[in-house]
Amino acid sequence: MTDAVHAAAAPRPVGRYPHARRVGELLFLSGIGPRDPAGDAVPGNVHDAEGRLVAHDIAAQTRAVLANVRTVLEAAGARWEDLVDVTVYLTDMAGDFAAYNAAWAEAFPDPAAAPCRTTLGITALPTPIAIELKCIARIEAPAAEGRPPTPLARPAGEGGTAGPA
Repeated sequence: MTDAVHAAAAPRPVGRYPHARRVGELLFLSGIGPRDPAGDAVPGNVHDAEGRLVAHDIAAQTRAVLANVRTVLEAAGARWEDLVDVTVYLTDMAGDFAAYNAAWAEAFPDPAAAPCRTTLGITALPTPIAIELKCIARIEAPAAEGRPPTPLARPAGEGGTAGPA
């Protein structure tokens, strides 16, 4: 059985899919970006007078995307510590890796407790963001860890999706 998760406090997905899907003890997060949940602005993006993107702040975007991941985890009844694997997509590997890696270290100061991570350089993402994360978490059965059961967030709209595209 699988359960779709919609995190009301997270930015809306850019397509017709849920924020996450739980399958047994595994939680699979859809690609999460750094957009601000309140207005869809991208932290650290700088635009010229014509509205064209001219620069971005990868440290600000990394902190924002990590906050959005945390929001989705919590909506699904998971904790930060439940993350086991993260795939990171960067649109400027050469220019952004060092600052992204430093912001990652702020969020995961102990490498032994950090999730596994793969970082890929790509040419573009579907919105003007410089980073996106794809995460997998493991949520142990409540009795196994002694924590009370946490129900999943309400399933997202029609067909388990997060709403209109």
